[in-house]
Amino acid sequence: MQNKNYVFIARSIDGYIADKDGGIDFLHSVPNPDNLDIGYNAFSERIDAIVMGRNTFEVVLSFNIPWPYTKPVFVVSSSLNSLPEDLTGKAELVKGALSDILEHIHNKGNKILYIDGGSLVQSFLKEDLIDEMIITTIPIILGGGVPLFGELPKPMEFEHVKSEVFLNAITQDSYRRKK
Repeated sequence: MQNKNYVFIARSIDGYIADKDGGIDFLHSVPNPDNLDIGYNAFSERIDAIVMGRNTFEVVLSFNIPWPYTKPVFVVSSSLNSLPEDLTGKAELVKGALSDILEHIHNKGNKILYIDGGSLVQSFLKEDLIDEMIITTIPIILGGGVPLFGELPKPMEFEHVKSEVFLNAITQDSYRRKK
């Protein structure tokens, strides 16, 4: 099986993954009375592990809920020295160059990875390490905040795979990297 790196992320219409204060409450701005997962569970079944940045990791911890992941989680951080003890066996801290981090994760048998977190996604894009992106657009304009995309050394072409509409308001587009 070939190694693949996927992004599954939500943004505002104007391209922000968090508001000006780093908040993500806008993700719940569309009523979802039946708690539809918007495709996340089907996506999650396709992956072997999650690779997340420190900021995303800290946001997950701030929810004050039991650890929500059943797949291995690798937390990429140059500033953390350890993870909470209760996450032993569930999450692992990784540091270094992305190529070294990926080699470490792949050597553990994880081939299909979910790359999560704005800065981390941008780092993977800068090194042309994203194979597919599923981008969910919430129908709100934030007017500023944390952008999904940053500057890249060169344009990157993706092919559109499909679009879906959820809750008659949220759009989800899937893209595959053209190489």
